[in-house]
Amino acid sequence: MRIIEPATGAIAKAIGFLRRQPRDWKVTVVRSSTAIFFYQLIFPYLSIYTIALGATATQLGIVNSAGMAIAGLVGPLIGWLIDRTGVKRIYLTGIFLLAISYLTYGLAQSWAIIIIAMTAYWLGNAGAGHSCSVICGNSLANEDRATGMSLCETFASGLLGIAAPMLGALLVATFGGVNASGIRPLFFLCLAGTIATFLLILTQLSTRRWESPGDAELNFFKGIGEVFKQGRNLKRWLVISSIGSLPMGMLLPFTQPFAHEVKGVDQYVLGAMVTGFALTPLLFGIPAGRLADRIGRKKVLYLTIPLVWVSSLILIWAPSSGFLVLAGILQGFYFVSGVVAGAMTFELVPPEQMGRWLGVLRFCRLLLAAGGAYLSGIIWDNVGPQYVFLTVIGLDLFIRIPLLIGMPETLHLRKSAKGK
Repeated sequence: MRIIEPATGAIAKAIGFLRRQPRDWKVTVVRSSTAIFFYQLIFPYLSIYTIALGATATQLGIVNSAGMAIAGLVGPLIGWLIDRTGVKRIYLTGIFLLAISYLTYGLAQSWAIIIIAMTAYWLGNAGAGHSCSVICGNSLANEDRATGMSLCETFASGLLGIAAPMLGALLVATFGGVNASGIRPLFFLCLAGTIATFLLILTQLSTRRWESPGDAELNFFKGIGEVFKQGRNLKRWLVISSIGSLPMGMLLPFTQPFAHEVKGVDQYVLGAMVTGFALTPLLFGIPAGRLADRIGRKKVLYLTIPLVWVSSLILIWAPSSGFLVLAGILQGFYFVSGVVAGAMTFELVPPEQMGRWLGVLRFCRLLLAAGGAYLSGIIWDNVGPQYVFLTVIGLDLFIRIPLLIGMPETLHLRKSAKGK
C-alpha cells in the first residue's frame, strides 16, 4: 500500500496537469510527437544518404548550411506574420513544406538536389516549429512551462523516439542496407506521416491569436523594435541561445557519419545510438523540467550542458560500439537542456510579442548554425573529423557558459513584471 499510494498520487497529478492545459497545446503535442517520430525514423541516415549520393564532408556542410541560412533569414518575417495573422495558417504552410522536403529527398538522384530538400525542410521546420513554440510559450503558465515542454519532449523525442530509430534500422536492412537504395523508401513513409499531421492541424487547431492593442498597425521593422524595447536581457540571450544551437549544424549532422565512416559501425549501431539519444529525454526530461520549475532554469542548465560535452569526448575516444551508444545517450541531454533553455526564452518577452521574438531568435540561431555547418565540413576534410566536436565544446566552455552566468533567473520573471 505504501508503494501504491505515492504512485496513484503521481498519476493523479499528471492527469490534473493535462486537464488544466488548453486544447491547442494538446493538439500541437500530438502533432509534434508524430512529426518527431517520423523524423527520428530517417535521422540516422540523412547525412549518410547525402554522402551516398556523392557529397563530400564539405559539400554535406554546404547542404546543411544552405537550408539553415535561408530559414534563418525568413525567421523574423515568420514571427511577425504569426503575431499579425495568427498561428494556424503559418503552421499549415510549414507542414506543407516539410512534405515537399521528404518527397524531394525520396526522388533525389544526386547530392545537389538534397540542397532543395534540405532548404524545404528548414523552411518548413521554421514555420511549423515556430508556430508550435508560440502555442507552447503562450498556452502554459510559468509554473507549468518547463514541465509541459519536458512532457512534450519526453513523449515525442523519448518514447516515440526510441521506437523510430530501431524500426528505421529494420526497414533499412530490409530494403538493402546502409546505402541510397536502402534508405530511400523511408522518406516516403515520412511523407505519409507528414500529410497526416497536416490534416490534424487543419481540422483540430483553433484560430486563436495573441495580440495587444496597436500590434496590427505595427510595420515589420517597428514591430521587431518593440520587442527589444520591452524585453529584458534579450541581446545577451541571443548570443547564448545562438551558440547553444550550434550542435544542430556541427554535432548532429556529423555524428552518424563519424560513427559509420570513422568507427565503422552498421545500421543497427546507428539506430541504437539514436535510440539512446531518445532514451535520455524519456528518462530525464520530465524530472529536469520539474526541477527547473522548482530551483530555476540556470541551475539545471549548469548540470545538463556539460553532459553533452562528455558525449562528444566519448564519441571521439570510443573503442567499441557500446561506448558509441553511451555517447548517443549522453548526447540526448542536448534536448533536455534545450527544453529548459526554451523555457527561459519564452519568459523574456510578453505573450503578444512571442512570434516576433522567436523569429529574431531563429534568425540568429540558424544563421550561426549554418555557418557552423559549413565550417564543420571544412574542418572534417582539412583538419580532422574529431576537431568538429572539440570546436563546439570550446565555444560552449569559453563563451556560452560565462554569458549564461550573467543572465538573471527567469522562473518568476513574468510574474514580477506583472506585479509592477
